[in-house]
Amino acid sequence: MSRSEKQKMLAGELYRPGDAEIQADQAATKKWLVRYNAALGLSAAERRVLLAECFAEVGEGAVVRPPFHCDYGFNIRLGADAFLNFNCVILDVVEVSIGEGAQIGPGVQIYAADHPRDPAQRRAGLEFGRPVRIGKHAWIGGGAIILPGVTIGDDAVIGAGSLVTRDVAAGATVVGNPARIVARSR
Repeated sequence: MSRSEKQKMLAGELYRPGDAEIQADQAATKKWLVRYNAALGLSAAERRVLLAECFAEVGEGAVVRPPFHCDYGFNIRLGADAFLNFNCVILDVVEVSIGEGAQIGPGVQIYAADHPRDPAQRRAGLEFGRPVRIGKHAWIGGGAIILPGVTIGDDAVIGAGSLVTRDVAAGATVVGNPARIVARSR
């Protein structure tokens, strides 16, 4: 039995994003995002209820300040007390997990979506994803960009505006484009 395009997407395999099931999921998420981003007067607890409608996991005390943008939401896991500031973007074609107590600054972009390096596959409209994992109590400065497949360890610090192209060890501080280690606390 052949796998659906959505099953391929979720498995991190090459898939066709124009598939009807995938497009329907994106349309539903766009409607949810309109509701979420318009809910400015809600308490943090009420906003968490809205997040739980869409996200795979929302830990106690997790906060996502609107406006917020994502592809699907159902691939996002937020640990307890995780905090995402204004204007965060998460391209979640596969799992994006944000650990307990992680602090994400304004305008941070987290990309799990990727594109083939082979030009023929790109011309064919194929895409794939690689999971992104952000550890407990990591701190990501405003405007940072996290690329597909990156794991950021517990207690790591990502400087504002950094482009994170590879894994960051627990307790490390990285800055720049591409981000490079400038300090270690472990």
